[in-house]
Amino acid sequence: MATINELQDEIIEEFEGLDDWMDRYAVIIEMGNAMPPLDEQYKTPDNLIDGCQSRVWLQADYTDGVIHLQADSDALIVKGIVSMLVRVLDGQSPRDILDTDLYFIDRIGLHDHLSPTRSNGLVAMVKKIRSYALAYTMANHE
Repeated sequence: MATINELQDEIIEEFEGLDDWMDRYAVIIEMGNAMPPLDEQYKTPDNLIDGCQSRVWLQADYTDGVIHLQADSDALIVKGIVSMLVRVLDGQSPRDILDTDLYFIDRIGLHDHLSPTRSNGLVAMVKKIRSYALAYTMANHE
């Protein structure tokens, strides 16, 4: 299993050499399209992330000491953004998720190129994942 930082570095590498933001958006959309669809049973109001302009669902399950994440969105770019978070944080321990610095977001220029509403949505997604990690940490006394 790759570490969070190894996965972040992989994503950064995939964006290297893409100076045009239309190209970057195309890669982000491809990432979202490659993400397995979220089972309809998880598209519940409880799994909707507050603070996102578009609808984003996030399902987190805790098994064998790690958090398994699944997500979906009704907006292509947002789905791509959440797919990167899932790729980096899925299968990691709650403690590692809480302790990590998600530097790939700045390194690929996401913060600088997202509209304020999408940027707020990204922050809301990260907060939601961290809140799951915190809850599982406390529940399991890690």
